[in-house]
Amino acid sequence: MATEEEFDDIYVTHYNKVFRLCRGYFCGDTALASDATQEIFLKVWENLDSFRNESSVSTWIYRITVNTCLLYLRKSSSRKEIRTDIMPQIVLETYSNEKEEKLQKMYQCIEKLQEVNRLIILMTLDSMAYPEISKVIGITEETLRVRIHRIKKSLIQCVQNEKI
Repeated sequence: MATEEEFDDIYVTHYNKVFRLCRGYFCGDTALASDATQEIFLKVWENLDSFRNESSVSTWIYRITVNTCLLYLRKSSSRKEIRTDIMPQIVLETYSNEKEEKLQKMYQCIEKLQEVNRLIILMTLDSMAYPEISKVIGITEETLRVRIHRIKKSLIQCVQNEKI
């Protein structure tokens, strides 16, 4: 059985990455990203004993994150209240106003991408290794590299106020 200490280590290690990925899915909406992140870690806690080590813990958590974010996007009424007293406290990242504006513009451009491309770029921006992204997405690394190149090109055009 998983201990609270094991869960706390997982939570502290992965919280910011999960939060950033959620924030990317919800176009920078920190409140929604925070709610989804709490729900994701609740699922991690509830299912930690059934984790079979067929992949890394981070890959497993990313899969839960993606599925939860997609569920939020598809069914906004599916949210449930979450007891947060089991979650350790995490310090959220803060940015200057100028950087926050740039991040918001990037999130708006990322939001325009197809779901899979959005997931790919968010994991890439989070410095996730290509082999791990390939496993999460279910494509070859070669295909992944081509898609990342195309995604980056379209994001550059979007940020420079051109169409995707």
